[in-house]
This record gives sequence, structure tokens and C-alpha cells, in this order.
Amino acid sequence: MTTVRAGLIQMGLKGSTDMAPADIRTAMLEAHLPFIEEAGAKGVQVLCFQEVFTQPYFCPSQDRKWYAAVEKIPEGPTTKLMQDYAKKHGMVIVVPIYEEDYTGVYYNCAAVIDADGTYLGKYRKTHIPQVAGFWEKFFFKPGNSGWPVFDTAFCRLGVYICYDRHFPEGWRALALNGAEYVVNPSATVAGLSQYLWQLEQPASAVANGYYVGAINRVGTEAPWNIGKFYGSSYVVDPRGQIIAQASEDKDELVVADIDLEMVREVRNTWQFFRDRRPETYGPLTEAR
Repeated sequence: MTTVRAGLIQMGLKGSTDMAPADIRTAMLEAHLPFIEEAGAKGVQVLCFQEVFTQPYFCPSQDRKWYAAVEKIPEGPTTKLMQDYAKKHGMVIVVPIYEEDYTGVYYNCAAVIDADGTYLGKYRKTHIPQVAGFWEKFFFKPGNSGWPVFDTAFCRLGVYICYDRHFPEGWRALALNGAEYVVNPSATVAGLSQYLWQLEQPASAVANGYYVGAINRVGTEAPWNIGKFYGSSYVVDPRGQIIAQASEDKDELVVADIDLEMVREVRNTWQFFRDRRPETYGPLTEAR
């Protein structure tokens, strides 16, 4: 049996949206470090944070102030710091931050760092919403990184970010590229999405025969009034069973042991990949 210990950290905003993005980054990193140490002490081998984890979810605004929150990957300070912690604890870390490609071209991105501190690569959020309260296209260019799966020290790891989870195509592409565990760092508020939160990732785990780690933030972020981030981060197995889940309202580390042999067992039982009919799916890729 090949068991991997997965960890997810959910957190509310530290400081205030009146602060400079650099100061918020400092406050959020300082708040995360004790949880990273806790994860290391508990033997977590693959750790992930929430979407744009060093900042508020600033997309209810259309304020250019937040462009100052961008960082380079892997040269930026957050990625470098997390490389140090990954090496210290022998832990894979997924680092979702606001990425600068070059001036004026910014992505919602996640860096993936291996257990020896090596930077493995990044995933840029592919699907970008543009609806009231979620003006993401003001801040993020749609991702162009495809569907990378990272061969980490402990598992084959994929990343999908927040709004991506509503699109089944990427989940399937990650499975076809060999993912055993996919993390979905998010920022999602109470309302319609809370029902979907309990539905979509388990359904995607079943359809694709892998584990999913779903991470959300907690609390409200004034002055924006888009609702409450409801936490409830969880790990779900390839049968769609949630095996560990956080509270709705607390900063928290969720830890779950995932058995990679279950990926093989479930895929051999259901045979969804054998029974696919890709030759019939052409219309799915046509613009409508």
C-alpha cells in the first residue's frame, strides 16, 4: 500500500484591505508559518494553500492597487520562502499566488515545489469568471499552461484553481496526463456555490478515479460585500467519499492519508477510461 499524507490550510484574511499588498503578504505569510510547521510535525507530505493565499480575494473591486500584489514565479519572495520550507520538512508544497509574467500580464497561478525544495513548475488558472462580485478578467489573463501533472516525490500531482472546477474537461485532461491527486485552491462564498462545493469535486473524483483536495478561505473581507467564505476544505477519495473536512469558520489544517492503490483499484473496477469514446467527442471542442 502506498500512502501519502495530504494537508490543506484554510485561513481568513489577516490585516485589512486598507493595507498595502506587500504588508498583507507579510501578515498572511506570518499567519501561515505556524500551520506549515504543524503540517511538518504531523508528517504531511503534500501541502496546499487557498487561492491567491497571500492576499484578500480582491476581485470584487476593479482597483489597480492590487496589481502591486503580483510576484514572479519562481524568482519571487513567496516561492523562494516556500522552497525553504519544503526542503526543511521534506514536503511538497503547492503555492497559489498572483503571478507577474511581465508588466501588465498577470495570472492566477500556483507554483509546485518538490520535497527537496526544487521548483517543478506552475499551473495558471484556465477559466476566468467575469460576473458581479468576481471581476477576475480585470486582474487575470486566462492561463496558457495546459494541464501539467507534476511528478513529485510522493505522487503525480495536478492543480485546478477555483472556477476551473465547474469545467469537466480539465479534470479529465489531468486524469489522462496521469494525475493521482488534484488540488483545487479556491475562494468561494456562501450561496449557490456552497451546495456545488459538496457536489462537484466528489463527482470529479469519481469520474476520473483520483483524489481531490479542495481548499477554501474563511470569513468576510470588508469593504466588499459578496458574502462569507465558508471554509469546509476537504479531501475526497476516488469513490467520492470525503475522508477529512475542516470547519466552516476557523483557520485550520486538514490532514488526510490517501492510499494511491485505491486509484488503481477504482479505475480497474469502473473502467471509465477503457470505455471512453474520444472519436465521438469532436463537437465538444468546437466553438459555439
